[in-house]
Amino acid sequence: MRAVVFTNPSEPVRVRDVEVDPPGHGEVAVTIAAAGVCHSDLHVRRGDWAVPVPLVMGHEGAGVIAEVGPGVSGLSEGDHVVLSWVAPCGQCRHCLADHPARCKVAATVVGPGGVLMDGTSRLSLDGGRIAHYLGVSSFAERAIVPASGAIRVREDAPLDVIAMVGCAVATGVGAVLNTAAVEAGAVVAVIGCGGVGLSVVQGARLARASRIIAVDLRTDKIALAGQLGATDQVDASVTDPVSAVRELAPDGVDYAFDAIGLTTTTSQAIAMLGLGGAAVLVGLPPAGATVSFEPLALAEADQRILGSNYGSVRPATDIPALVDRFMDGDLLLDDLVSARLPLESAAAALDDLEAGNAVRTLLMP
Repeated sequence: MRAVVFTNPSEPVRVRDVEVDPPGHGEVAVTIAAAGVCHSDLHVRRGDWAVPVPLVMGHEGAGVIAEVGPGVSGLSEGDHVVLSWVAPCGQCRHCLADHPARCKVAATVVGPGGVLMDGTSRLSLDGGRIAHYLGVSSFAERAIVPASGAIRVREDAPLDVIAMVGCAVATGVGAVLNTAAVEAGAVVAVIGCGGVGLSVVQGARLARASRIIAVDLRTDKIALAGQLGATDQVDASVTDPVSAVRELAPDGVDYAFDAIGLTTTTSQAIAMLGLGGAAVLVGLPPAGATVSFEPLALAEADQRILGSNYGSVRPATDIPALVDRFMDGDLLLDDLVSARLPLESAAAALDDLEAGNAVRTLLMP
């Protein structure tokens, strides 16, 4: 199959002919309809995170099941699926406590090994095994994934658009509804209006927040945030975002979502909080990045800092529900699509994302 292969940060990603094995026990093969280009892919290309190389990129996508491996029940050839890069085992203590985003087995798949649940890879290049990315590797014509990471959805939903539900939308909306459990009437700030941040904005709208303050360096992105539910916009290219947010909300905000993941934006999120507020860290920083804050001030103000991994989602139920909300008109996902490009344009798509010119580019194998 054709797949986008990353080797090292000094070389451009490119499409290669990759050998792919049939699905193993508990796995399925998915023909990819579309794959979203995410900042996590950008972290890989920049060398921000330690990953095995070479690897097939991509972790957000949707498609149709082409083959079902032994031991799989509940899925059949022809099923439409959204790929979840958290593929829960269903048996560890976190899964049994209904927190599958914390699954310990899934964490070994998305960790630095680049393998599937049995500790091996289904991919090879020039006679040598190569790595999966986050157990998905969706920048390809086909993906071999754990069955629990292929979430069956309704067949009338457009596969290209709902590909984004597998990461950006689940992460952003889930951070609001699951991790933070934002209450109706809350005052919310969202730092960063990319694919995840705009999904946070929509999650806050679904939660019936009274104020949703969108913060970004790009006027086109904060304008789009306004179309998707933000009540106020802050142009961080011309004003200090903390001062601007506190001018709009003099008592501070109840929830500040950092959808970028820089040390500066995390510090800004904490500084925006009012009494009892929570800073929710959604965007992912480079490995080893640290942020300083004053513990006494945090404690005296009864504030919290919450980490949100994959929006604390329950993939098997939350992903189909998000697709339903899109089809019902409650989630506006078409507005997030910046472009639809072939696999050969993966490098250009990553460049556009890094330059801030794209919300979500879809690669269409």
